[in-house]
Amino acid sequence: MPAGELQDVFGGVDVPDELADHLRRVTLIDHHVHGAYDQPVDRAGFEAAINEGSTDPVPAFMTQFDSPLGLSIRRWCAPLLGLDALAGADDYWARRSEFAPDELARAMLPAAGVSRWIVDTGFKGDLITTPERLTDLSGVPSSEILRLERLAEDLLEGGTSAEDFPAAFRAALQAAADSPDVVGTKTIAAYRVGFDVEWSRPDDADVVARARDLAAQPRPLRLDDPLLIAFGVHEAAAHGLPIQVHVGFGDRDLDLHRTDPMLLLPLLRTMLPVPVLLLHCYPFQRQAGYLAQAFDHVNFDVGLAINYLGVRSTGLVAEALETAPFAKQLYSSDAFGPPELHVLGSVLWRRSMGLILGEWVRAGDCTEADAIRIVDMIGVHNAERVYGL
Repeated sequence: MPAGELQDVFGGVDVPDELADHLRRVTLIDHHVHGAYDQPVDRAGFEAAINEGSTDPVPAFMTQFDSPLGLSIRRWCAPLLGLDALAGADDYWARRSEFAPDELARAMLPAAGVSRWIVDTGFKGDLITTPERLTDLSGVPSSEILRLERLAEDLLEGGTSAEDFPAAFRAALQAAADSPDVVGTKTIAAYRVGFDVEWSRPDDADVVARARDLAAQPRPLRLDDPLLIAFGVHEAAAHGLPIQVHVGFGDRDLDLHRTDPMLLLPLLRTMLPVPVLLLHCYPFQRQAGYLAQAFDHVNFDVGLAINYLGVRSTGLVAEALETAPFAKQLYSSDAFGPPELHVLGSVLWRRSMGLILGEWVRAGDCTEADAIRIVDMIGVHNAERVYGL
């Protein structure tokens, strides 16, 4: 298979012809993604990167290729490197090792069939591409998401006084709102404090006092104060910026039971109604679907988990389609590091949508035109509307 060629994700699967053709051709907006590796990693580093939960080295008794994600990499990414589908793990790694990071990215990123990357730049990984470099390697434009906790940390580490912090934070948000490159913000409250906290909008005097406490901590700063996180979210809303919220599935730094999006009800009921994007959501995809139905400003995706569920991601996508209006769902990969993840998010989503919507069409529950319209809403148009692209 030529490098960068979008694969036929429906080989051996009965999907109505027009729907299948459209899913092969449609170029998606990946509304939450990170950079790809731009430096070499060894096999241990690669296997660690395809395990979202653990931060420990992979145990000697196993390999991460023996996982739903590892199986999907062998199935869908091996042909992009000139191997047969489902080539063995050792063969895959040997072939992959022949490519420099830029060569891997150029072979894989175009195969995602993405027309725009919306990149979270908040995690300062020293191994991954900037949005500009991601654009260069993939040939498609990138937009940026401003991480609220990182903004606060950078201001205080950069010498902003606690007294000046509220005004400086607002000025930075105004600059983001005025920038053609920045299309939204993100909070990682799930990792820092959980959702079962006080979400009321604080006054500036309390913000100054908490900022003074945070600035006194050892460097690098880590914002884990619920009041300051609530301040950031409310200020982003006040500036009209969409707000992404990490929900559910992630590494073990978070307490999963405290990231149920139903715990966000006090915030959603009282905040200014800018677009809220609930990210990933597994295993809370049904709760997210309810919230997207109940609140006009709430949207969600099931990105990230699609990759990690592999062949079972079809069930996840089906549950996401149960309750919420189709106009409230978006596509994302949440890929970080290995460019395989940028490809697989797209491949597995397309395949899942074809299997699910194809069944609806065959059962007479929707027309093929309906199915194609649903694909376009979730894959493209909802992101265009939410982020003002």
